[in-house]
Amino acid sequence: MDISLTQSIRIKDKGIDVPLLDGTTAYFNNYWLRDNCPTSFDSQTRERTFDIFHEAEMPRPAKAEITDGALNIEWAGSGHVTKHELSFLAKYSKGTERPDPADLPRRAWYSNHYPAIARFSQPKLLEDKALVAKWVEAMLVEGVAIITDMPDSNEGLDNLAKLIGHIRPTFFGEYFDVRTHIKPTNLAYTAKALELHTDTPAEDVAPGVQFLHCRANSVSGGANLFLDGVAVANDLKKEFPEDFKILTETDVAYYCEHDHYDMRSRQRVIELDKHGEVSGVTISQHMFDISDLSQEFLDTFYPAFCRFGRMLQSDKYLMRFRLEATECIVFDNHRIVHGRAAYSATEGNRYLRGCYTDRGEMRSTYRALTTEGRFKG
Repeated sequence: MDISLTQSIRIKDKGIDVPLLDGTTAYFNNYWLRDNCPTSFDSQTRERTFDIFHEAEMPRPAKAEITDGALNIEWAGSGHVTKHELSFLAKYSKGTERPDPADLPRRAWYSNHYPAIARFSQPKLLEDKALVAKWVEAMLVEGVAIITDMPDSNEGLDNLAKLIGHIRPTFFGEYFDVRTHIKPTNLAYTAKALELHTDTPAEDVAPGVQFLHCRANSVSGGANLFLDGVAVANDLKKEFPEDFKILTETDVAYYCEHDHYDMRSRQRVIELDKHGEVSGVTISQHMFDISDLSQEFLDTFYPAFCRFGRMLQSDKYLMRFRLEATECIVFDNHRIVHGRAAYSATEGNRYLRGCYTDRGEMRSTYRALTTEGRFKG
């Protein structure tokens, strides 16, 4: 027993003052100390098995001492002993959020970004988990990457997407085929120009990561149009802060309606993260519903909305390029705004197969690939 440290312990009414290894003292709540006892977690599933709800009264320590750098508590009544390493307690001593390795700062980019887009070979990604981590890091930081050497098969896209998450269905299904349809239900299924947008804004939670696998592209026209919504929104904040405030605080109605579905949702045009930084945008002029906001408020909203929309079309931000067969562009659907120039459907062939996965799963994959976690030993 470390007598000097043990003598510094103070058992209080609802918790314990504990001396830490750096010479400071921190307070810990009794419920928290018991609830997070290492024995509370199953070693195989890593889930909590102890149920604090079954405690009729607040847990109270009968005694507490420090031995070999750990706080040992014997609980009154049950006699159960909890052992907390002081190094573990220090991580939770100040009430700060647990660090997240996937919470990386975003790097905004502009129209000249195409040569610098992160590129990865699909066969190499399938073989190398470390390379997958670098791919996901590029997605977290820049929101976009191009995968090369894609096989001309449905399985090629399926195998790629499942490296970072499960296929996330939408009301269009698990996969979608971007080519001209005889009876199109979406502008993407025509040869017309496709205005800049983020996908499926009419869903309550739009899918987070989009995959567009180019299987054929021998038509004239049809240039891909991509931009970073974070870059545009950050500039709007600097130049027109009142407009920025409106677009971060107003719930905007989106819809997608056809014979067999009627999707509706309300989204913020500009999304902020827990730090108050721009995390992305939700924008789609062709799925912007007939607004039911008050007409007086629209006097203020529409100028801000239109100013942002015009900025999205600026050459300062817009990256134009041609996606070729064997390439797959992967991007954050809550950040990257994309579209397409018109093309001729009378000659050649243009076919892109797409699907989605979730951002939460992508971040989970990154954490699992880059850190040991709390339960690995």
